[in-house]
Amino acid sequence: MKNIASTLRTRIKICGLTREQDVDAAVAAGVDAIGFVLYPKSPRAVTPERAAELARRLPPFITPVLLYVNASATEIIAACAMIPGATVQFHGDESPQECLTATAGGVRPYLRAARIPLGEGAASFDLVKYAQDFSAAQAILLDAHVDGFGGGGKTFNWSLLPPNVNAHLVLSGGLTPANVGDGIAQVRPRCKTLAVDVSSGVEALDADGKPLRGIKDPEKIQQFVAAVRAADQTLAGLK
Repeated sequence: MKNIASTLRTRIKICGLTREQDVDAAVAAGVDAIGFVLYPKSPRAVTPERAAELARRLPPFITPVLLYVNASATEIIAACAMIPGATVQFHGDESPQECLTATAGGVRPYLRAARIPLGEGAASFDLVKYAQDFSAAQAILLDAHVDGFGGGGKTFNWSLLPPNVNAHLVLSGGLTPANVGDGIAQVRPRCKTLAVDVSSGVEALDADGKPLRGIKDPEKIQQFVAAVRAADQTLAGLK
């Protein structure tokens, strides 16, 4: 098992925010990053202008992240000019060169999503090569491969990931306060450092128990952060 003594703090991103009160709740809970979806087909989509408005609520050292799917470099560059300090998250079919072009040659930090197949298919995804191909990325974000773009609230089989990936990883896809601790325990020893990214797992529910897309539950956010910190403490005891 990899020495994890220097990588015990799991960073946290809450994604798909659309409202001021949800941004404030995430900040109050102590998250590290806030994600805004700038993919028009997403039920959590916001405009660049709205993302900029929400991002202005962030205090220092909390990073706004702009999620794009196959957008043009011109569009991405224009949005980034409106939101200083933003990180870009590429979630479509973007090539390494396209990622670099849209981030001024990699000057602006970016995350590259890797769509991991569900079930036993996860073993066939060459994450080591993927991380090498996108070595300019700040981190590789792991999400479940479902129809469309985004993980659809599904988890993939974390145990089938390669044992040693020379990259910073962000675990995403179907995370909740109940399972994030297990995800951290399984994935952190396989990479340089680990962060986690949650969206549907902290959303409010309607009267039928279905997630309200883009509407977060502050209590679930608090529970998620607490579960991550508990997992960190558990792993700290194993070092």
